Amino acid sequence: MNRTEMEMSGPGVSRRGHTVKRRRWGRLRQQWKLLGLFEIDQQHEFYSLTCMMKEGLCAAVQNTIDNPLPDELSEDDYTLEVTQIHKDFRMETYAGPVFASLRRSLGMTEKEYQQSLSSEGSYLQFISNSKSKADFFLTNDKRFFLKTQSKREVRFLLSNLRIYMEHLEKYPHSLLVKFLGVHRIKVAHHSMKYFIVMQSVFYPDDRITARYDIKGCEVSRWTDPAPEGSQIIVVLKDLNFEGQFIQLDQQRPWLLRQVEIDTAFLQTLNVLDYSLLLAHQPLHQDELSQSLSFATLIMRAKKSFSFFSKRPLAGRSVNAASSPTHATSPTVPGVVAEEDSTLLSSELNTTQCHVTEMHSGDGATDIASPEEDKIGRQSRAGTESADLQTFQAQNRRLLPNFRNPLHVIDGPEQRYFIGIIDIFTVYGFKKRLEHLWKRLRHPRQTFSTVSPPAYCHRLCQWVQDHTK
Repeated sequence: MNRTEMEMSGPGVSRRGHTVKRRRWGRLRQQWKLLGLFEIDQQHEFYSLTCMMKEGLCAAVQNTIDNPLPDELSEDDYTLEVTQIHKDFRMETYAGPVFASLRRSLGMTEKEYQQSLSSEGSYLQFISNSKSKADFFLTNDKRFFLKTQSKREVRFLLSNLRIYMEHLEKYPHSLLVKFLGVHRIKVAHHSMKYFIVMQSVFYPDDRITARYDIKGCEVSRWTDPAPEGSQIIVVLKDLNFEGQFIQLDQQRPWLLRQVEIDTAFLQTLNVLDYSLLLAHQPLHQDELSQSLSFATLIMRAKKSFSFFSKRPLAGRSVNAASSPTHATSPTVPGVVAEEDSTLLSSELNTTQCHVTEMHSGDGATDIASPEEDKIGRQSRAGTESADLQTFQAQNRRLLPNFRNPLHVIDGPEQRYFIGIIDIFTVYGFKKRLEHLWKRLRHPRQTFSTVSPPAYCHRLCQWVQDHTK
């Protein structure tokens, strides 16, 4: 990579160059402020930074490719820091094997992850109306989010990484945002930047018609919508959603339960101010007319069970044969191609109509005796019952055949994208003071800064009140 724009030829040139760039960027920012998403080209203030991010991430993922994961994660993997030196910067990667194991459990190969992060296309910047001081970037294909974080937030994530992984293992279809990497980049004579890589909840977004950031309260929870007919991307808030419902029909109980599970977990972390991201798009006519055969349902359930019984997460051995890294076609748990359902048709017919066929003439049977057949049926019934109990205990669902299926839920007429993000705000001394101040400033109104138990309960109540 060429020398970064951070290196100037002299102090006078440096001041003039930065002044011109700030003025230019100020005009562009005013022009693009409401667009939400735009390309980071060579004139952009973050062009050099994102180029270094791409180069560093490409090398970091290559290191994982060249050094395959161990059969079992160790304590050292959670504290591992790997530093790679580049021409103009250095990059640290934290807990690389742990995040690589999570990517693999999600059906993601390292090559496709690397290709998305380091493709020739420029990163995109997302400008939101959030009060956060973080910078938000998207890969060119919009599949992954990169967000700058404070040192405190990174430490918080790494210190709770094991229980985060355990939660995802216990509840494979969790709505929590999927963290895929934690890094730090350092350029000489400049401050360090920490950043994380996350799976985008709103992927793919080409048909999404509305986006919301929900916190379950009222104060500062309205955003002016984009002008009708415009292409401007605006993330709306709670008050914008009033009078609407998430129409899920049979999927509603699953969503209510999963939100309860995930927010209860966040309560144990003593955090608040997280958001439920929500977007929707209409189902196409061919999607509306699709119906799942009984064979497909059984096949999907079987795929879900077998996949997660071999997941290579914390403290669990890796089964290379079942790992998506070694599979020809990576899969996400619970997903099965519609055409695969035909493979199960004969098996279902045999299971549902278990008949004994007799050879004509000699009276010999082709299959087991009645006693053996009874034992076999009891054994199969016991296995299926145990599988069902596991399925229910982990609150799994039959995922759609769609990209990003863990965050996609189909209702009768709409496809919804749902995920929980921003889980780093701890309810400490400052937040307690803020809570007291807001109680005085906003009497009889709901605001975001409340205790973690109250926040958890309120968001669950919002989902219950706004779903059908």
